[in-house]
Amino acid sequence: MVILHNIRSAENVGAMFRTCDAAGVDKIYLTGYTPAPIDRFGRKRKDIAKSALGAEEYVGWEQKKSLPALIAKLKNENFQVIAIEQDESSVDYKKLKPKTKNLFIVGAEVTGIPKSILKLCDVVAEIPMRGKKESLNVSVSLGIALFRIRNL
Repeated sequence: MVILHNIRSAENVGAMFRTCDAAGVDKIYLTGYTPAPIDRFGRKRKDIAKSALGAEEYVGWEQKKSLPALIAKLKNENFQVIAIEQDESSVDYKKLKPKTKNLFIVGAEVTGIPKSILKLCDVVAEIPMRGKKESLNVSVSLGIALFRIRNL
C-alpha cells in the first residue's frame, strides 16, 4: 500500500497511480490536500487521468482525513510503515529489509513528509543522491523505492 500525503501536482498523482499499478500496489491512500482522481462533484479529473493513463481505474484508492489515525490503523494490521524521505534518521533504501506487509509514504514535493509523521513511521528510507541536485521528483522517488524494496 501507498500513502500520498500533501501532493500538490495532479500530474504527479497520476504518475504515481501509473507506477503503483506497474509495481502491483493494490491501494493508494490520499491524505492532506492530495487531489483525488474524482473531484468533489463526481467528475473524473482530466489532469490526473492524463498522466495515469487509466491506472486510476485499476488501483484502488481512498481519501482519508487523518494521516496519524490511518498510520495507527495500518500498524495495527501489521504493516511496516516506510517513509521515503531525506532525514537525519534515514537509512539507505538499498539496506532496508522489507516485511511481508509494507506501507510506503511519500510527501509534498517541496517540503516532504512532516517530522511529526516521520516519528510515526517504522523506517525512513532515503535514496542517496550522487549528483548536484539534492532530491528527485516525488513520483520518481516512489517508483525507485517500490521497485527496489518491494522486489527484494
